[in-house]
Amino acid sequence: MHERTSPQAERARLPLSGLLALAAAGFITVLTEAMPAGLLPQIGESLAVTPALVGQLVTVYAIGSLVAAIPLVAFTRGWRRRPLLMLAIGGFAIVNTVTALSTHYPLTLVARFFAGVFAGLLWALLAGHAARMVPPSMQGRAIAVAMLGAPLALSLGIPAGTLLGAGVGWRPAFLIMSTLSVLLLGWVRWRVPDFPGQEAGRQQSVRRVFLLPGVRPVLAVMLAFVLAHNILYTYIAPFLAHAGLGGRVDLVLLVFGAASLIGIWVTGVLIDRWLRELVLASTAAFGLSALLLGAATGSPAAVYLGVAVWGVAFGGAATLFQTASAQAAGDAADVAQSMVVTAWNLAIAGGGLIGGVLLQSRGAGVLPWSLVVLLAPALMLAWRACVHGFPGVRAVAGVTAR
Repeated sequence: MHERTSPQAERARLPLSGLLALAAAGFITVLTEAMPAGLLPQIGESLAVTPALVGQLVTVYAIGSLVAAIPLVAFTRGWRRRPLLMLAIGGFAIVNTVTALSTHYPLTLVARFFAGVFAGLLWALLAGHAARMVPPSMQGRAIAVAMLGAPLALSLGIPAGTLLGAGVGWRPAFLIMSTLSVLLLGWVRWRVPDFPGQEAGRQQSVRRVFLLPGVRPVLAVMLAFVLAHNILYTYIAPFLAHAGLGGRVDLVLLVFGAASLIGIWVTGVLIDRWLRELVLASTAAFGLSALLLGAATGSPAAVYLGVAVWGVAFGGAATLFQTASAQAAGDAADVAQSMVVTAWNLAIAGGGLIGGVLLQSRGAGVLPWSLVVLLAPALMLAWRACVHGFPGVRAVAGVTAR
């Protein structure tokens, strides 16, 4: 049993070591997902397959997360939380080792699918676990810290992983990932507290959780927001070529990554008091950046400004939507988080599909304008969800007091 502390001490102390362990789990998850994209030639040559087939290692990972998150989380609701978290992390150690040692493409595909399954479980657990580690007044900041791993992996980890794979080989790179997962197991066991699962009598069906006030608006706004992001982000190279910056893709993505880190910082500082305002501001800023990018043909400065605003708006998105989802679902937060994981992966897949159709039929110049079509109704829905979904401070306080 942990010794109880005073309310003042609880408010002053954020359990950074445990929250950073959760962030490290997210870092390993994203790095495991995306590292093959930066090592296509090496993996293809080693497994004697084309780069296009190597690309499917990322696809089957996403499919694993998509199909497994909701049923797996629903099945394990009664399990204790830390052992379940460690099971997901240990799963990464196993599948990354199999990936590193496999000499057969089908076996590698199977390993990647199960990596996606473990990722779906892990992402569904992180926000809820972080929220339970702190008092209600600190939940937003706790989730923000726990979510740091994903943007850090995207902005820093993937380029570093690509360089590591090029330097020591892709197989040792995946073995290093396995080693990090094993070390993380010790960190989690040492610094992350355990919590009980839901009692059978208190468990709500997936359908009932979906119908809880606030859950559907959060999922709908998030789906539109992330879909808009992926339509443009997936096809950023052809858009930049259209805008006259085809040779500066790396610099533009660096600007996006740096701006995203600013967005994460701002979100972490303000989320516990201003979640509703941050969601509205982020959605509006993203829409304005899309308008700017749509009108920016021939103006590099406008493109860089639009990408920077986009990055700030997107940086805190995962934290904002996961926090809103956790608050809306209450005790069923893990089930709601599994819906967030599923919707997020649907948005990734949908962004690639819709963006590809638009690119082929209308050209790269139409991509930013399609974002406005998604973000305008998303902003309206977020504005209307003022009691459930994205409540203001008073509404949150009222719910907490009951």
